[in-house]
This record gives sequence, structure tokens and C-alpha cells, in this order.
Amino acid sequence: MSTETNIKPVVTALLLGILMSAMDNTIVATAMGTIVADMGGFSKFVWVTASYMVAVMAGMPIFGKLSDMYGRKRFFIFGLVVFLIGSALCGIAQTMDQLIIYRAIQGIGGGALMPIAFTIVFDVFPPEKRGKMTGLLGAVFGISSVAGPLLGAFITDTFSWHWVFYINVPIGIISLLLITRYYHETLEHSKQKIDYMGAVTLVIAVVSLMFALELGGKEYAWDSMQILGLFAAFAVFFIVFFFVERQAEEPIISFWMFKNRLFAASQILAFLYGGTFIILAVFIPIFVQAVYGGSATNAGLILTPMMLGSVVGSMIGGIFQAKTTFRNLMVISVISYFIGMFLLGGLTPGTSRGMLTFFMVIVGFGVGFSFSLLPTASLHNLDPRYRGTANSTNSFLRSFGMTLGIAVFGTIQNNVFTEKLKDAFKGIEGAGVSTGHMGDSSNLQEIFQSSERAKIPEMILKPIIESLSDSISLIFMLALIPIGAAAITIMFMGNARIKKKEEPKQVSS
Repeated sequence: MSTETNIKPVVTALLLGILMSAMDNTIVATAMGTIVADMGGFSKFVWVTASYMVAVMAGMPIFGKLSDMYGRKRFFIFGLVVFLIGSALCGIAQTMDQLIIYRAIQGIGGGALMPIAFTIVFDVFPPEKRGKMTGLLGAVFGISSVAGPLLGAFITDTFSWHWVFYINVPIGIISLLLITRYYHETLEHSKQKIDYMGAVTLVIAVVSLMFALELGGKEYAWDSMQILGLFAAFAVFFIVFFFVERQAEEPIISFWMFKNRLFAASQILAFLYGGTFIILAVFIPIFVQAVYGGSATNAGLILTPMMLGSVVGSMIGGIFQAKTTFRNLMVISVISYFIGMFLLGGLTPGTSRGMLTFFMVIVGFGVGFSFSLLPTASLHNLDPRYRGTANSTNSFLRSFGMTLGIAVFGTIQNNVFTEKLKDAFKGIEGAGVSTGHMGDSSNLQEIFQSSERAKIPEMILKPIIESLSDSISLIFMLALIPIGAAAITIMFMGNARIKKKEEPKQVSS
């Protein structure tokens, strides 16, 4: 650690950067209804989220590699600047098409911020202090994932949807000033060959897959030529990417790293935890608002127990990294995660809010460990010049898991809900009661609005609530499958643990 680096301002800058990048995955969600009402383009609104996430995921491994080659600072600053430009443009967007393009620009910047922030922590802190710091950064990631929808609702209701994007500007400027003034790199970086072909094939593969998942079953049928063509493009370009990386002098993703058992297990776990955690942040507010009949703000507040649980889990995971093995801590994590998800899988309209809160604390505590442990395990005993690549790979796979998880589980939930509602309404209509437009599962916005909900006859409202509750509890039960796979994966992490003075202290040249 360089004596010229002032740690506190640097850590503050990193925390602000992570907060912005991670929270932008969710903060826009609660503002989308207002945005669509203002600008139109309902059929395109899904691309507002998709374009951001695709750009983030595609950029993570690329910027991680570039930071190894040319330095962390310049690419963290690059990420901040691009993210701020994208945020400002989003705030002044006049059409949905403009907003989609500007969100992609935002995503390019976001793809550089998170992986490089975690890597800088490893560069400036000695081994015995890294656990606490990654725990802190992981806690911020957890908070942002859960607090985003609530903050988005508050800003939209209090100011306007434009400020969902404008709020990033002052935060980002503070982070930019701090990192520019106080962070001084000490690692040497040699000029290396950039893997342009790997970057292009990776971007095309990821974009093809994400578009297929976003459009399948919505804009086009799953067996349509458009969707099958996108899946085929993903398969072809991913295979090409794999072979390109095997031959590249300086590959974006170094597959040789996966020969390390701890590294490989950490990447699989990041994918599995990301794919299951995202459904909690998305579907619990829907359950509260539609099944319990709460407001959008109440639905956001209900996530607070899970947020607090994840913060505690992340901090404990960070603190105890130097006291026991990664595997032992992740065993605690997956047990709590499995139990919490199992309990949520039993949700019914009769489940009390107190019990729901208890379930969320358990599941949040379990998943919180992963925020601090997995990035650290990915970089354990790794040469400093590969840290950016390793950490960006971990962040990439977690984000990829989140996107894939919400697409797969979301499709299952929608299909189950639709079928259960059809079956329930057949019985009602058979008894001579007309369900009107409520018989269409895509036209049920009234159950989210207190004033309109009160006008729905009990005979119609009850099957809607029960069908929605059953479909949401089912996906929580199905999430036990990847969590079970995570439990098996943890057994392959070995006995690795952080040891003090595990590597020589880096000094300025």
C-alpha cells in the first residue's frame, strides 16, 4: 500500500461507485410506470432494463482485463465519467428509444465500476484487513439491491422520474473527485495485447442470449424463428469466444483460472446465488402489494428486514474470513439461505407479516455472506496482475445469474399464474358470475391500486390473490434446486483461508 494513498477518501469513493452501479439495476423499476405514462412506448419498456444489464455484463470482464493491463484508476475514472454522462442523458430523454440508448451508455460505465472497486481494495489493503473491507463493499451491494425499488418510488413520487437518473450526478462527482485526488496506484502495469476478437464475440453472445430471454414468450413465441435464431447466435458466438480465448495471448477471461478449485467454485456460486437472490427482491414486493393489498411504498419497506439481514451476513462473512475457511463460512450461508427460501416457499395469503419478516431476515442473512466471501475467494492467492480479470469474472457471473434467474423464474411464475387463474375463473363463470376484463391475467392493475381494489367483488378478488400467491411461492420452492446445487459446490472449495502476510507488500517503483 502506497503511503501516498489516503485510505478513507478512497474507500468512500469506491462505496459511492458501487452504490450507483448496483442500485441502477433496481431503482428504475419502480419509476417505469410513470416513465411509460409520460413518454409512451409501453411495448419497448423492457429494453430500458435489458439494455443496461446487457451493457454491464458485457463490459465487466473487458474492463477487468484492461484494468490489469493499464491500471485500475484510469478505468474506474472512465467508468464514473461514462456512467455520469449516461445518467444525465437519461434524465433529459424525450422518447423511449432515446432512454434505451442512454441506458446502454450508463451500463458501459457501470460495467467498469463494480469489479474494479473490489480489485482496488485488494491492491491497497493488506490480507488481514481485506475481509472487513470486502464485507463493507458487499453490504453496500446488498443494500443497493433491496433499497433501489424503495428509493425509486420515493424519488418518483416526491420529485419526478427524471431525478431517478439525476441523483447519480452529485454522487458520481464526489466519487470522481475523491478517487482522482487520493488514490495513487503502486502496481506496475505492462503494455499487453488487447483481445479485440474475444471482446466482440463475448458481447454478441451475451446480447443475443439476453434479447432471447427478454423477448421470448412476450414479443415472439419461444419456438419462433426470431427467438431460435437468437439462441443459435448465442451458442455459435459463445463457442467461438471459447476457442478465441484459448488462443489469445492476453484473453479477456483466462480459463486457466478455472483449474483452481476455489476460483471455479466461487464463480459457480456467484452465478447460483445471483440467480436466486434477484427473485426475492422482485417478487416479495409484488406479493405484499397484490396479496396483502399494501401500497408501493409499503411493498418497498417490506424488504428492509432482508436488507438488514444481508448486511449483517456480509459483515460477519468479512470479519471471520481470517479466522476460518471460506468453505466453513459458506456452509453457514447456504444453510440459512436454504431454510429461509424454504419458509418463503410456504407463503399463503394467510401468512402474517410478522412471519414474512422473520423469513426474510433468515434468507437475507444467508445470502449476505456471498457478497463479501465470493469476491475475496476469487482473488485468493492470485497474482496481483490477474486480480481485475478474476474479480470481473465473478461480478459478471453474478449479474448473468441475476438476469437469467429473473427471466427463467419470471416466465415460470407468469405461466403458472395464468393457468391457475384460468382454472379458477372457469368455476366462477360456470356458476354464472362474469369476471369481465379481470379474466385476463395481463390486465389486473386494479389489484395494485387500493381505491380500485376495494371495488372488486370478493368472489373475483379471492381467486386472483390465491393464484398469484401460489405462483410466487412455487418459484421460491423451485429456487431450492439451484441453492441445493450451491450446497454441493461449496464442498469443493477446499480448506483455503486468508492468512496474514500471505504475499509480499507491494511498493512503488
